[in-house]
Amino acid sequence: MAVADLLVVILDLILRHIPIVYNEQFLFLESIHVCNIHAILIFTATDCSVWFTIAFTFDRFVAICCQKLKTKYCSEKMAAMVLGTVTALSCLKNVFWYFMLTARYSMRNDPWFCDVSIMTLFSRIWVTIEFLHHILTPVIPFSLILLLNACTIRHILVSSRARKRLWAGSSGETRRDAEMENRRKSIILLFVISANFILLWVMLMVYSLCRRMWLLGYRSVFIHAFVQELGFTLQLLSCCTNTCIYAVTQTKFRQQFKIVLKCPFILIAQFIQ
Repeated sequence: MAVADLLVVILDLILRHIPIVYNEQFLFLESIHVCNIHAILIFTATDCSVWFTIAFTFDRFVAICCQKLKTKYCSEKMAAMVLGTVTALSCLKNVFWYFMLTARYSMRNDPWFCDVSIMTLFSRIWVTIEFLHHILTPVIPFSLILLLNACTIRHILVSSRARKRLWAGSSGETRRDAEMENRRKSIILLFVISANFILLWVMLMVYSLCRRMWLLGYRSVFIHAFVQELGFTLQLLSCCTNTCIYAVTQTKFRQQFKIVLKCPFILIAQFIQ
């Protein structure tokens, strides 16, 4: 997840948006005909970032709700297989942009930042591919992350109620239950992940669909370009927040992070002694 998010930042934010903002300093890019390859790399990295989040969410769902499947699925070998499959499928899904887009940069802050002919832009093939592109990322991920997290939260609540009754019956009084607190934190984490992913992606998705409807002749559907700028910003932000949220909320990660912070001071103290 971290590698995919970093690639999105490098390929999309640095190599795409900075030249657009400082276009006078990067006019030489218009003579470098590699825009379609750049588009494939950006869309592949973005798809990997999104679908790695879905894969991680499914992994948590299996670990919490499917104890029989947990021993077979939650392994390093399976994780490597899933990540490899998602990466390969993302590459195959976005290869067609090499043929749909031209190799010349348009240097504009549009969803399709390569030059596109008018005939291609309004062709039925292009429209179909564009709608399918938005359905696969992020409409289907929206649905999957909501479904998986809802099932996980339901399982946690049902298990927690049963555990609370057993705990109260065995102890005869209400005591602090560490397992219940961990489950409550898991519910909060899942809510935050779902809300964060959807809220940061929905604006760009709505703008892209409305823009396509406007180009098809539905002139009543119009959204200001400011929404596009904000949508790009939020979408790029989403490519780092999920990884940070998942990592920071893990106890082992925080323990290791504390060790890293303490390490220089420990070495200095040892040197002084």
